[in-house]
Amino acid sequence: MPTIMPVSTLRSYSDVLDEVAPGSPVFLTKNGHGRYAILDMSDYDCLVAEQALFSELGRGRVSGESDGWVSSTDVRAHFAGRASDVG
Repeated sequence: MPTIMPVSTLRSYSDVLDEVAPGSPVFLTKNGHGRYAILDMSDYDCLVAEQALFSELGRGRVSGESDGWVSSTDVRAHFAGRASDVG
């Protein structure tokens, strides 16, 4: 269950921060509407990584649609060749 508090509770910010935990952000409202989210740093890092991943996937989709797709056979062959180079 999300923790939702009015922004005025930041007057005692340490009490608010005590409620923040991994997987349990605190949402602050202003004038009765959602305004801010306070996240645990590990949750923030996950969000940033997810955004970067989805951005790269989108770029790959656009590239595939404009330049053509690479077959799974070609991908396997490419990486099989690299595996023998490493060993």
